Amino acid sequence: MIRLKPLHQQVMVITGASSGIGLSTARLAAQGGARLVLAARSEGPLQQLTQEITQAGGQAIYVVADVSQEAEVQQIAARALDAYGQVDTWVNNAGVGLYGALEEIGTDDMRRLFDVNFWSVVYGSRTALGLLREQGGALINMGSTASERAIPLQGIYSASKHAVKGFTDALRMEVQDAGLPVSVTLIKPGPIDTPFPLNARNYLDVEPQHVPPVYAPETVARAVLQAAEHPARDVFVGSGGKGIAAFGQLVPGATDRAMERFVIPRTHSDKPPLPREQNALDRPSERLAERGDYPGLVHARSRYTEAAQAGLIRTAGLVGSGLGLLSLALWRRRHQRSALR
Repeated sequence: MIRLKPLHQQVMVITGASSGIGLSTARLAAQGGARLVLAARSEGPLQQLTQEITQAGGQAIYVVADVSQEAEVQQIAARALDAYGQVDTWVNNAGVGLYGALEEIGTDDMRRLFDVNFWSVVYGSRTALGLLREQGGALINMGSTASERAIPLQGIYSASKHAVKGFTDALRMEVQDAGLPVSVTLIKPGPIDTPFPLNARNYLDVEPQHVPPVYAPETVARAVLQAAEHPARDVFVGSGGKGIAAFGQLVPGATDRAMERFVIPRTHSDKPPLPREQNALDRPSERLAERGDYPGLVHARSRYTEAAQAGLIRTAGLVGSGLGLLSLALWRRRHQRSALR
């Protein structure tokens, strides 16, 4: 049986720590007493975050690293051991987005996205296992609802998250077969109000935006920290994502048509596009930013996720699927009414 330490006894590595989900996770983990190793490409935001945490009484160091480079991932591990002598949880969170029709996106951009979203997870997971295989701990990889259900106009992002799921699932089985005291968790958030659309490489003729329901980054951070203390196979953040994934398995054709009709047009905002060079695929953001600019309702909690992780929903998959299907039906009905006005 895998036994994970309480958060206040842990050393936690977080990649992509200067923005969005990674930033929210770092802040909540620091509040919980974890000692942190924060990694990202941009030094300015990392310095700012580390200072914020230490001034509040927490413990944190930072490592400037491009996690698409295996040697730099190994440097993160070396710094963690130098500073704290151990690692208990490793969170592979770094990722970038890319919006556009698949026929229009440059293949160089596709490869670069896979370097960040997929290969960084491979490098981080292998490095983390080298640290955790004897003492035990948690490896947490950031997937997405797109790990289960491809999203139009985010096809390459979806492909990268499918790859993350395949790698993580296979690795989990191998770890379990070897009897290693390591939990391997895949977190699968739905749309989250982070700077993700703002930082994404964008081929659309307008700025992209999330399609609801949208959740706050803290919902994902809480799920990550729960998995750091309590072994979990995979965790959907948001009942809508779980429902869409299940709906796609049950009636894939109908799900395709629903997403074509509702997701594609609502991915387009009414804002002009930012200059294409302003994207995190090409260069790191210099902003320490947790939230994005989503104009609609942002859910502060996912009661489905909280209940599922707490073990209060024995048939969490069925309940989540039902809630997701209901939310999809209500959403379709609401937008059909709007179209008739």
